Formats: sequence, C-alpha cells, structure tokens
Amino acid sequence: MKEISFRNDVLPLKNELYRLALRITLNREEAEDIVQETLIKVWNKRNDWENIESIEAYSLTICRNIALDALKKMGNQQESIDAAGIDSPDKSSTPYEQMMQKDRITLVRQIINSLPEKQRSCMQLRDIEGKPYKEIAAILGITEEQVKVNIFRARQAIKQKYQEFEQYGL
Repeated sequence: MKEISFRNDVLPLKNELYRLALRITLNREEAEDIVQETLIKVWNKRNDWENIESIEAYSLTICRNIALDALKKMGNQQESIDAAGIDSPDKSSTPYEQMMQKDRITLVRQIINSLPEKQRSCMQLRDIEGKPYKEIAAILGITEEQVKVNIFRARQAIKQKYQEFEQYGL
C-alpha cells in the first residue's frame, strides 16, 4: 500500500471537495465549512490510512456525507447556484447572444438544482469532476449500474425540461 501524505495526497483534493459540497448545498460558505470539516475528519483518521484503498474516494465520501447532513440541517432551503458565478457567457458574441446564453445557463442550472440529490451528485462527479463510474460508485455507496442509471435519468430529465422550455409558447 502506498504511503499517504496529508500535504501531497489529501490537501490537493480541497477544490474537488469544495465543488462537491457546493453542488450539494448550493451555498458557498457552507461548502467551505464542509471542506474544512472533511479535512479535519480525514486528518483525525490518519492512523487508519494504510487500510484505505483510495484516500480520494474516502475523502469525497466523507465530504458528501457531511454535506448531506448540513443540507438536512438547513431544511433544504437552497439558493440558486447562480451565485457561484460559474460559466459566464462568451464575450465575443453580440449582447443579445450573450443574454440568451446567460439565460440558457441559468435555466440549465435551475433544472440541475431541481434534480434529486443522487442524480445531481452522480452528474457532478461524472460530468464536472470527470470521475470514472467505479469511483463514483465507491463514493456514493451504490453500484456502477446505479451510477449509470442516475446519470442517464438526470441527463434525460434535463433534456426534456430544457426542450419543454424551448418549445413553450410555440
């Protein structure tokens, strides 16, 4: 088993942990607190690191669990991910195209935010973080098939709701 270093193996995960916590809680400050709590919990388990197959999966699992607990405490009072300022529109297009692109990004974010938590988490880990199905399954504690099903259903729901919106009024 590989020797695990907190500085070299765990600390570089802080951005991934933050994105996962932000995707679940939709709150920047809460996500930062969750990352800090995750790092503390991982550090406190340093004596068990040699028994852990993947410190990354272990850390992401702890982060997910803490984020879900925080979400329950917040009573699901979520704000939009738009506050995160991710994916700003392309500046090389006309103002009208920029506005349309911004509206589409906002719509997709709203649709993603309305998905069930497990589908959102699967999409976050696969489409944004680029994790393989096997690792997502380990992080979420489900089978690879369930991961694929959740991602498929999430993508289908987003596609359907987006098309309904685009067709609205025609």
